Amino acid sequence: MGRYVVLALQIVIALSLAGSLFVQAVILPLVWMDLESEALWGRIALITIAALWILGLQVCAVCIWRLLAMARRGSVFSTAAFRWVDVIIGAISFDAVVTFALAVMLAPGETAPGIVGLVCGAALVTAGVALLVVVMRRLLQQATDRETEARTLRTELDGVV
Repeated sequence: MGRYVVLALQIVIALSLAGSLFVQAVILPLVWMDLESEALWGRIALITIAALWILGLQVCAVCIWRLLAMARRGSVFSTAAFRWVDVIIGAISFDAVVTFALAVMLAPGETAPGIVGLVCGAALVTAGVALLVVVMRRLLQQATDRETEARTLRTELDGVV
């Protein structure tokens, strides 16, 4: 992967992390105050769900940063990369569950059924992204296996020559 591509992605990730921290530290407390007229349990649930969802994105960002560092060093096709990919899958799955929990929380209230359906759809799409990363992990596994086989063949050929 090109040096400039990695640098550009790291800049985007750093800005995203800074923005998400701003949302957690400033925006969510403002939303809390704005929901003053709502029931306490609803305010707590909504802010907690939003904070947890952002946390899932932050975990993904950190893991992608680590994978970019491995790609820059040329070591992404190693078993160490699987740990980061597995954490990404877990974080995205966690966000899918959190999104579905929001839909469940909204369903019995005065929220329009279409909004609840849209949130359920967002949870489904998020789960689909997690499944896509599972497929990408399998591709990484195949590439890693091939890299290991190629190294073994090179070693054997070196021994013969």
